[in-house]
Amino acid sequence: MANIKIEFFSNSLVRTVAFEMYIPNDFRTDIPREHNPYYDRNLKTVFVLHGYTGWGKGWTTMYELAEKFNFALVFPSAENSFYLDMEATSGKYGTFVGSELIEYIRKTFGLCKTNEDTYISGLSMGGFGAIRTGLAYPDTFGKIVALSSALIVHDIADMKPGDSDRNGLGNYHYYRNFFGDLDKVIKSDNNPETLVEKLLQQKISIPKIYMACGIDDFLLETNRRFHKFLIERNVNVEYIESNGGHDMDYWNEYFTKGFEWLALDN
Repeated sequence: MANIKIEFFSNSLVRTVAFEMYIPNDFRTDIPREHNPYYDRNLKTVFVLHGYTGWGKGWTTMYELAEKFNFALVFPSAENSFYLDMEATSGKYGTFVGSELIEYIRKTFGLCKTNEDTYISGLSMGGFGAIRTGLAYPDTFGKIVALSSALIVHDIADMKPGDSDRNGLGNYHYYRNFFGDLDKVIKSDNNPETLVEKLLQQKISIPKIYMACGIDDFLLETNRRFHKFLIERNVNVEYIESNGGHDMDYWNEYFTKGFEWLALDN
């Protein structure tokens, strides 16, 4: 395997940035791969988006999944941006993940050539980022895995200066910084529901979506709401609720199941 850290200059963020990659490219004689059908096809690439307060870094479970399913993994860092484009200069995180980083990896590694070979996933804030980015770039990403997604647009839409969210994680100015005018956010492209409506109207294929959320997760109701929205519009989505909370035990379990879903029909 190749576990590498890469630095390059990002025009979207106007600075040098770093991201990690994991590529299962060993040719080992002690572990034959003839019995593994996933090595009979091209290498697929999965972008893994971190959550609020997190950073782009791999971990053991993800590496094991990469080896099993012949996935290259990309771990970008996007601070606490919700993977959105700010109005301010040097803060186009959505463009960075959905376009600029894709082009860099295509040119440098020859990966991500088609949406059939390119997937996006994430947890919590990264789950929101995976859904929103996948819908904003449907020609790039073929499938989306979103766990415990922070689908909070409706929760923050009525916030005013001086307000904080119900969990005390962010105030009005924080959300205004990344989501834009909160009085208009429901109808903006920062709302995944708006993107779905636009893709349906334009008759553009929507990436397949896998969602999972624990029944003890504080984000459960927001996930239920978005799932209901998708079902009502006949969007291809697999949605799982099960025991669990907002923690790594749950995410490790459902990254495993989500990656199994990604590997289907490939």
